[in-house]
Amino acid sequence: MNFFKDKIVFTGGSGKFGSVFRSLYALPNIFFPEKKEFDIVNIKKMESYLNKIKPKILIHAAALSRPMKIHETAIDKSIKTNIIGTSNLVLLCSKLKIKLIYFSTNYVYPFSKYPQKETDSVLPINNYAWSKLGGESAVQMCKNSLILRIFMSEEPFVHEGAFTDVIANFAYHGEVARYIPKIIDQEGVLNIGGKTQSVYNFAKTTNKKVKKILAKKILGNKYFKYQIINIKKLKQITK
Repeated sequence: MNFFKDKIVFTGGSGKFGSVFRSLYALPNIFFPEKKEFDIVNIKKMESYLNKIKPKILIHAAALSRPMKIHETAIDKSIKTNIIGTSNLVLLCSKLKIKLIYFSTNYVYPFSKYPQKETDSVLPINNYAWSKLGGESAVQMCKNSLILRIFMSEEPFVHEGAFTDVIANFAYHGEVARYIPKIIDQEGVLNIGGKTQSVYNFAKTTNKKVKKILAKKILGNKYFKYQIINIKKLKQITK
């Protein structure tokens, strides 16, 4: 497949990652439909749009994410968008023979060990991650698909404080977006992350005013010092 020539539909173009992706790839072959013309809970409307565009690839980055609390207080919204909506896309992509690239999250891993490989067992740490894993379950049934378990953050780092006692391998939105053309031919599951370092050191690269905070003090029993995904496969593909 050719990222720069084949027709691509990208969902979530108005989101924060989508805005970065859109600024990097303002190409005539990439389409960023608005919700009114491509509502992922309206399968008939989506099918009509896809039949009109006839894409070879669909990148599904649209999701209900923040505030994280919503996945606890309004599970109907979480399920309808992240699980049922994704399942609708799987049905259409399978029917219309479209390659599906699905944005999942590193938080499907339990972080009981590290670094977490694509073949490791999963155990989501919260309802948001469960909703993304629900989407993954449908995508796994579509052979022509790629699941991206992504560990990413906005740039610049938006929070006032960052953990000094958590070691992770976040990547910024722009870094993740630049990987996409290089991995579109892959199938299965692929971890995407960045350099392993403390969250504070990561944040400091784009936010010089960020303050040091302790995860152990704030999170208590929910604290994991090492939150690292194995990106060896990604490095081999993109070298």
